[in-house]
Amino acid sequence: MGAWASRGRAARVPAPQPESEPEEALDLSQLPPELLLVVLSHVPPRTLLGRCRQVCRGWRALVDGQALWLLILARDHSATGRALLHLARSCQSPARNARPCPLGRFCARRPIGRNLIRNPCGQEGLRKWMVQHGGDGWVVEENRTTVPGAPSQTCFVTSFSWCRKKQVLDLEEEGLWPELLDSGRIEICVSDWWGARHDSGCMYRLLVQLLDANQTVLDKFSAVPDPIPQWNNNACLHVTHVFSNIKMGVRFVSFEHWGQDTQFWAGHYGARVTNSSVIVRVHLS
Repeated sequence: MGAWASRGRAARVPAPQPESEPEEALDLSQLPPELLLVVLSHVPPRTLLGRCRQVCRGWRALVDGQALWLLILARDHSATGRALLHLARSCQSPARNARPCPLGRFCARRPIGRNLIRNPCGQEGLRKWMVQHGGDGWVVEENRTTVPGAPSQTCFVTSFSWCRKKQVLDLEEEGLWPELLDSGRIEICVSDWWGARHDSGCMYRLLVQLLDANQTVLDKFSAVPDPIPQWNNNACLHVTHVFSNIKMGVRFVSFEHWGQDTQFWAGHYGARVTNSSVIVRVHLS
């Protein structure tokens, strides 16, 4: 028998294509400094500080200088952004040998307008707070009354003896620099929510202090409101204060509050505190 014959068309083998030469990588270091500055200004601030600064001496000089950060700040055209840019230009720190410009940390931390208190609602237990337990101590529970704007509807609950907790905020560590703090153009807004459970009255205290570098008190605000009585329909109250005439030398904020119940019951029937805040704002006028 003859060999089987294929009736299909012969397959075409594609002709080999010439190998393309690899594209040459773009070396940003070859750009003129003023153009490289514009390119780097589109990189996230944390990446600039953590990675770009390590590339070479030239990049480090750009990241450590003021021009890059002023360019980044200039992109915010809001009223607050324009005010910040003006402050950054007028409140520049003196040249320091081998020290990066403080605007880098400022842009990375973004301290203006955000709550500097850590764990304000107990969503992380008692982390970040210095605590003193009275009675049966502090616990975290769900809110009995909704607190508007809170990151978590949870609260810290006190007991039958005074319970106390505190945070001390380092304003420079948060990204603010001395010349800005001493400019007279910022204000510090403090806020705290406290309340009771329906079947138990409670007492509450708040103390906020502005401290200098040696922890000396330069200004303070205290609140000792009347106790909430028993059978209160789960009352929830708001305490606020604005430090608007900041004295020169403020470097820390101490935020401290206390609570206890008025029935002296074992367990956790005392003041319920939540959504504590310390916010730095810029005078727009």
